[in-house]
Amino acid sequence: MSQINLLDSTQPDFQQQLDQLLAWEAVADTELQTTVDTIIQTVRTQGDVALLDYTSRFDGWTPATPQALILPAERLHQAWETISTAQRTALQQAAARIQAYAERQKLESWQETEADGTLLGQQITPLDRVGLYVPGGKAAYPSSVLMNALPAKVAGVPELIMVVPTPQGETNPLVLAAAHLCGVTQAIAIGGAQAISALAYGTDTVPAVDKIVGPGNSYVAAAKRAVFGQVGIDMIAGPSEILVICDGQTNPDWVAMDLFSQAEHDEAAQAILLCPDADFICRVQDSIKRLLPTLQRQTIAATALRQRGALIQCRDLAEAATIANRIAPEHLELSVADPTDYVQQIRHAGAIFMGRYTSEPLGDYCAGPNHVLPTSGTARFSSPLGVYDFQKRTSLIMASPAGARHLGQTASVLARGEGLEAHARAAEYRLDA
Repeated sequence: MSQINLLDSTQPDFQQQLDQLLAWEAVADTELQTTVDTIIQTVRTQGDVALLDYTSRFDGWTPATPQALILPAERLHQAWETISTAQRTALQQAAARIQAYAERQKLESWQETEADGTLLGQQITPLDRVGLYVPGGKAAYPSSVLMNALPAKVAGVPELIMVVPTPQGETNPLVLAAAHLCGVTQAIAIGGAQAISALAYGTDTVPAVDKIVGPGNSYVAAAKRAVFGQVGIDMIAGPSEILVICDGQTNPDWVAMDLFSQAEHDEAAQAILLCPDADFICRVQDSIKRLLPTLQRQTIAATALRQRGALIQCRDLAEAATIANRIAPEHLELSVADPTDYVQQIRHAGAIFMGRYTSEPLGDYCAGPNHVLPTSGTARFSSPLGVYDFQKRTSLIMASPAGARHLGQTASVLARGEGLEAHARAAEYRLDA
């Protein structure tokens, strides 16, 4: 059995094969959604009692009281003090770059006065309280703390509530240290759909938030979808994805390891190479065969490559761009001779990594742009997490007497055309004021 699917864009059934490869319906699974809905409703009605029960059942430890779920600030600080100097330095350097990039995203309030004295504008305000979901379980992600918390801090959000699963009661020191560095207001040892429900509706221990951000497993994604409307969410995150477009001139070991960098996340992750050079595809295939056994997470990566990975031979780089836009990947590497020119052909991608030396992990950890990205083709209409996700825009309108006369006549005509008399009269009352 091949370790990764081999596709050819010239084959008559290529589009059908590609559609099957891209299909991901885990969030739409009826049984999963029923389970999630039950968890959400139970937390809504039973509050902290439900959180203790679900923590015991799903995380494998039993807190004595709801307060035992709280990870106090002293514990976060202790984690910061106990990690290695190299780890502290890496977190600080990554945080500085992420914050600097975020500062450039801030939206600013503005006002403009028209000739007749009417004022129009936009007021930008931060959200009051945000919930940060940090994954735990198969892996722990301190980088997710940085990527979720720092844009919120730059936006001016005063309260950051972090939830993180703690299997068997174990916490990851790097995750807690990152929370300390980012100034997280409160950290709580809960995860899964129960954490999403608690953040959305609140319990005696967990404060209700205005928006929930951060990636998680299928249960977390389904829960975020279910509570949307009660709170805001960043996106419905699917499995990790990488698409590499290569002209055949990059070291094939580099390309293979870049594919592994996402395949090792979980069994449903997707790693795809697009290349017009058949010989290079064979060389990458050889690299995969040789390097895969060297991975610590070999079993996970192998499953992902076998189920949803592909090496696709295309006609040329122009067709590769067309296919890439059809896929709209989370991460897109342009491993080509002139990426600054070629990138103009790309319309849909969460993040674009340009050039042979720009590996995807640079974006995951420390380049500066956010690593919370749209997946499963949603890059066609959505964007990476950023400061703007934690800011609200409020319209400002102040009509002068002259503006009320001018605008009121227009509003009156349109309102009466819609049969809304009170609308029209409210505007007309001010015409002769």
